[in-house]
Amino acid sequence: MRLADWLAVAVAVTLPWSVTASSIAIVLWLLAVLPIVDWSALRRNLVLPAVALPMLLGLFAAVAIVWSGASAADQFGSIKIFARLAIIALLVVQFQRSERGFWVVGGFVASCTLLLAVSWYFWLFVPPGAKPAGVPIKDYIVQSTEFLICVFALAHFSLDAWRRCERRLALVLALIAFVFLANISYVASARSTLIALVVLVPLFVLQRFGWKQASGVVALAAIVGALVWSSSAYLRARVLDVAQEVRDYRQRSAETSSGFRLEFWSRSIISVSQAPIIGHGTGAQRDQFRQTARGSDGIGAAITDNPHNQVLYVAIQFGGVGTMLLFAMWFAHAMLFRIGGLAAWVGMGLVVQNVIAGLFNTPLVEFTAGWMYIFGVGVLGGMTLRSGRFDATIPPK
Repeated sequence: MRLADWLAVAVAVTLPWSVTASSIAIVLWLLAVLPIVDWSALRRNLVLPAVALPMLLGLFAAVAIVWSGASAADQFGSIKIFARLAIIALLVVQFQRSERGFWVVGGFVASCTLLLAVSWYFWLFVPPGAKPAGVPIKDYIVQSTEFLICVFALAHFSLDAWRRCERRLALVLALIAFVFLANISYVASARSTLIALVVLVPLFVLQRFGWKQASGVVALAAIVGALVWSSSAYLRARVLDVAQEVRDYRQRSAETSSGFRLEFWSRSIISVSQAPIIGHGTGAQRDQFRQTARGSDGIGAAITDNPHNQVLYVAIQFGGVGTMLLFAMWFAHAMLFRIGGLAAWVGMGLVVQNVIAGLFNTPLVEFTAGWMYIFGVGVLGGMTLRSGRFDATIPPK
């Protein structure tokens, strides 16, 4: 059990840095945890929608092969993405028993803090190359997503420490959170991260403050936001360039970031309308984009397997049935974390961020964001159930 716990920590530590290292850690964790799984507890957990629905979505992906005309490689790639959601159930069972859940969370935050230092170093001292300035590894979408989750978690940790009268620790944690936030605002950020930030701030306020205190905190956040907006040319450019990108796409089919998204979304809706109930089958998205690109040129001829929208990614393959399962899974995870408590508060933030990011990207599909959601929901969900405060806890043996 101790080995499985520390390997979960290893996954969290390596996830921000290396796909290879985190893949090895995940495999080793599975090899350690499978022999010690409490299968009776797992069966009892299946009455919880938060545990059952991810497995149902993976099962539906396996069944949808029957009516898919996609290649075997595309089918396997899609099944692999949805099948890994079943791992949430294993993590929930493990961290219902384990007391080391916050070691996993702390390992992730500590690893991201080291990445934060490297990011600032690259932004200040290393000339930008193929990657944007301040993004030493992976990409700016992944990096800013990781940093945003750390900001939200550290805000909760800092407030907890302050209320325990550990003022020095609280100030250190708050300072680190502000440095993360500064990196998002001045160095590198996805636009979806900025939207998620705007939503997570009031969520944090509602989770931790009464109505009288909330108004003051929101006012302070608005002042800080106005100061950052006025002082960060990078942030203003990231936000205001969207309108120009959309205009360029509509007027001359320019290949801009926003233009590609609008193109992929409109063509995805056409594909979904042709098979609205059960979709075109597992892995069918590339074939569907190939069909909608026929006779077009420029941006209209672009072919992808990723429509940059989590809902459309599911709807093309699995139609309305799969889409309902996706929304039901998100809702079930939010309901799991609706109670108070540090693990539940951080878990709710993770779910909300994933839903918002899913409007503009496919976080459940991407390696880092997908595994961050799986381990985050699994570990924090197990801790929430272990606390005994969730009103749908499984009955004793």
